[in-house]
Amino acid sequence: YAILRAFTVDFILPAKLWGVLAMFASILLLFFLTWLDRSPVRSTSYRPLYKIFFWLLVLDVIALGYAGQAHITPFTLALSQVAAAYYFAHFLIILPLVSKFEKPLPLPTSISQSVLHGEKQESAPFGLTRTGPAAVPAAAE
Repeated sequence: YAILRAFTVDFILPAKLWGVLAMFASILLLFFLTWLDRSPVRSTSYRPLYKIFFWLLVLDVIALGYAGQAHITPFTLALSQVAAAYYFAHFLIILPLVSKFEKPLPLPTSISQSVLHGEKQESAPFGLTRTGPAAVPAAAE
């Protein structure tokens, strides 16, 4: 709702129509996220620069939520305009640039190395030591 209210100037189209277009564009933008983020590494655990911008986006969404529910004052209007501008800038400018220029951290060679941090696994998941039908005890008759 804050994105809807962020437009206050009539420019070619009425401000209300710009707000509606921006509101739907903010949702439609999420569908193109796969093509906007061109980094070969998807996990933020290995992308330190993107992690910072991700948390800025979280703060931005919180600010948009606050500005959308608050009464219209000069402060909340300015907050919604800045937050809406950052929302679109994050996805259309920052994300493609970070994807292009960021050097991600080296990936682990396996998932278990990432999860266990190099420690040896002592038993199978859920305490099972054998696989197949024999691993599960038969029901008592």
